[in-house]
Parts: sequence; structure tokens; C-alpha cells
Amino acid sequence: MPMKKAEMEGHHEEYHRLLKAARSAERDGLYEATLERSVEACDHLDGMLQYERKYGQGDLDTVAAIDLALRYAPLVFDYEKLDKLEELLSSFKRVERNTSTSMKEKLRDARSALYENHRLWHHIEESEEPRQSQLRQALGGDQDYWRSVAEAWEKMGLLERTSEGGTYRLRLVTRLHEVVSAKCPACGEVAEGPKAMFFEESECPTCEHSVLYVLLSRPTAAHAEE
Repeated sequence: MPMKKAEMEGHHEEYHRLLKAARSAERDGLYEATLERSVEACDHLDGMLQYERKYGQGDLDTVAAIDLALRYAPLVFDYEKLDKLEELLSSFKRVERNTSTSMKEKLRDARSALYENHRLWHHIEESEEPRQSQLRQALGGDQDYWRSVAEAWEKMGLLERTSEGGTYRLRLVTRLHEVVSAKCPACGEVAEGPKAMFFEESECPTCEHSVLYVLLSRPTAAHAEE
């Protein structure tokens, strides 16, 4: 719905603040945080686009926050974020009208990428440390894509790539359903749960802050004694 200039400016500023935070997290290799901030920025898309149409550059080639979200949701198997973006695109027709690139087509590509990433994960999980150079032979598709996913998972601490004979052996550092320890960055309380649970922002039951838990590489002293 139409907004007053002050409202549009507010959404425009908040969108770019969150987008900046998302890009900063991306540079640090914090892809879960990149995804969270990108999707939060999308909540301000309607006002941002109204502002751009009236006072900015008008039509955009694409929407950076959506691009970031669609890039990283498949890497962490986040179906819910993709569903939220699909709902947003259906609600705000302005996004399609004000961009020259089809966001719905990009969303379909992201869902396809998520499916492909599941195939890769399953292959690595079921194989005996497969060679990265043989992924296309085993899975088909694009070798450059498989390599980029493996590199991203390595940065996220999910995968170990060991150099061997001009390529890499791939080994999952953890399983998505494996129970791990993670610490609340706000209060320091340690929680335990499936690895996949800590990929998303959640409320700490102790301090009640909404946080992205920090995964612990080894048990804390208190947990080691139990």
C-alpha cells in the first residue's frame, strides 16, 4: 500500500542497514547470519522499492537482499526461508514490477539448488571420503557448482577437505542430526540439540534474546564432567 515519504525513508534506511550487516557476515563466512539478516531486510522491501521508484533510481536490475537469501538458504537446507520469500514475492507484486530479473525464477533455481545440495550431502555421507574431482561423475551436473558448495561448507565448518593428488578428499565434520553443544553469544549459556537446530536464529531460554548460537568444537568443562 502507498506510504508517506517518511515511512518509505524509514524502510529504505532499515533495508540498507540490514543488507550491510548481511554483507559483513558474508565476508566473515557467517552464512547463517547472512541469511538471517538478508531475510530481515526483505521485510522492508515494499517501502524501499516505493522510495526507489519515487526518489531513487527507479527500476532495479535485481534485489540484493533476495539474491543473498537465495544464495545461502540452499547451503543450510532452510526450506522455511524459501517459503517466506515465496510468500513475500506473492504479496508484493512491486518486487517483480520494479526489477528486470525474474525473482520467481531465481526462487525456483534456489529450490533446485537445495535439492542438489541434499544429494551432495547424502553422497558424501554415504561414501568413504569421496574425491572432489569425481563429484560430477557420481552426481552429474556441473563440477564447478559441486566444488563451490564444498568450499562453502568447509568455511561453515561442516566439511573437511583434505588435499590429495591435485584434488581433495571430502569428509563431513558432523551430521545434521548429530547432537552438538552451542553457546548463546548474549549470556554464555550452553545448549544442546541437533546441529540443524542451530542453523537458525532462536530465542535463548535463559536470557530470552533472539540469537544465532555459536557452535562449540568440543564439550565445555561442565559438560565433559557429566
